[in-house]
Amino acid sequence: MTEKHIVLEDIDPVIFYGANNVHLQMIKALYPKLRIVARGNVVKVLGDEEQMCAFEDNIEMLRKHVLKFNSLKEEDILDIVKGKRTKDELPEGVLLYSMAGRPVKPRTENQLQLVNAFNNNDMVFAVGPAGTGKTYLSIALAVKALKEKTIKKIILSRPAVEAGEKLGFLPGDMKDKIDPYLQPLYDALEDMLPQAKLQEMMEKHVIQIAPLAFMRGRTLSDAVVILDEAQNTTCAQIRMFLTRMGWNTKMIITGDMTQIDLPREQKSGLKEALGILTGIEGIGVVELTRKDIVRHKLVTRIVNAFERHDKEVMKINT
Repeated sequence: MTEKHIVLEDIDPVIFYGANNVHLQMIKALYPKLRIVARGNVVKVLGDEEQMCAFEDNIEMLRKHVLKFNSLKEEDILDIVKGKRTKDELPEGVLLYSMAGRPVKPRTENQLQLVNAFNNNDMVFAVGPAGTGKTYLSIALAVKALKEKTIKKIILSRPAVEAGEKLGFLPGDMKDKIDPYLQPLYDALEDMLPQAKLQEMMEKHVIQIAPLAFMRGRTLSDAVVILDEAQNTTCAQIRMFLTRMGWNTKMIITGDMTQIDLPREQKSGLKEALGILTGIEGIGVVELTRKDIVRHKLVTRIVNAFERHDKEVMKINT
């Protein structure tokens, strides 16, 4: 009799075992000669060594399926155990699957340009109005790279600038004070990674979320680093951030030049950086427009209305 312990790395055991352990019970029924016990993310198996090898191979295939698709169905289990192929390759253009099973992929031509720019450059600037998917798509690219183990960590940052409000002395510790600024980043991550796995990755600093001010003095290597809302950086801040880049690192800088919340007399660091760095080899610049807006249809109408208003104000002022 042989005993082995199989660790279900990088996936949510709840998805693997199924609701009320329905998947686990099915696996046990398919291997009646093996004694299978699951605790947390460890599966303990006792039985014949020959059957154990087949079981181990199939469990690994099931684990990879869950890692890639964030889901597992009974037919997938049956196909793998019977030696049939499941949909083990992502459809063309799909980066990954959300926790709801929705394919995450570029939905417009400019979003596809963002994906291509990321693949072909070490630094990408993605600029465009609200709702064009800049942040969400950037985080999807980072999560995909982490799952494929081409990087070791994801680092997400935002400048802590209030959008016209004075928040004053917020209660709580440092994390409590800065979390409101970073919530959009948490939202995107929670849509792509199991809650328990995301929490574990953050505790182990595999995924790091921090205000821009915390980047000073660091060298960021083996990572995808995303600076969101970069229009609200000062010139000194964005220069500091861009020079944190280390080996085997890609940076994505996103921003919306129509939503600058800096004091009126202060120039946007993103605007300056785009003027200085455009055309440098290894740096890609992608401009998204209102045609790329993928939120509620009203968002497109709102952006259009504000653009018309801004043009009218400029005419009056000139």
